[in-house]
Amino acid sequence: MEILRIENLTKIYGSGENEVRALDNVSFSVQKGEFLAIIGPSGSGKSTLLHILGGVDRPTSGKVWMNGQDVYAQNEDNLAVFRRRQVGLIFQFYNLIPVLDVVENMTLPVLMDGRKVNEDRLNELLSVLDLSDRKNNLPNQLSGGQQQRVSIGRALMNAPAVVLADEPTGNLDSKNSQEIVGLLKYSNKKYGQTLIIITHDESIALQADRIIAIDDGRIIRDERIREVR
Repeated sequence: MEILRIENLTKIYGSGENEVRALDNVSFSVQKGEFLAIIGPSGSGKSTLLHILGGVDRPTSGKVWMNGQDVYAQNEDNLAVFRRRQVGLIFQFYNLIPVLDVVENMTLPVLMDGRKVNEDRLNELLSVLDLSDRKNNLPNQLSGGQQQRVSIGRALMNAPAVVLADEPTGNLDSKNSQEIVGLLKYSNKKYGQTLIIITHDESIALQADRIIAIDDGRIIRDERIREVR
């Protein structure tokens, strides 16, 4: 079943001599539960694409559909709700609030949405992410790998339909990188969430169900490695 459809997506920054075409007429679709890796050199448009899929940056033209909803037909207030409820964003830089502990960082999107925290889900995530004994720690009391686990927990707290990860292992050593990818794959399968990862790491990309390669804002390769299970 299709969960994401991208139609003729274009993003232009600047104008005239300063115009930069970050995305150029990009179209593809993603199936529910799919693990998609997006690869390409620096400046190819990967992060721009991810931010537009996540409702963070508006396209210049084109459409993004999620679960049949035209994402950018929404006003800013509804778009903010969409981001919190439908999308889990994970970045290379953990973006944790330094004065909030692990639980407070993880539950922040739920509380910002004016909803009650699902304690069962919180405790399950703390256990899966091996953070139960660190739940009262501040970010500066955690290792880099633990901080990235908190950012994953935050992204998953609202049970989003789609998880978007922008170089989530970029600041981690090889052992922590594989653990983080393993946790994302586990979430992908356990919760049936669609997972889209931007990566420069070929070993990570090859674990995906499908690889899309981007260069100069265009898709140059779209290769299925395995069927979505």
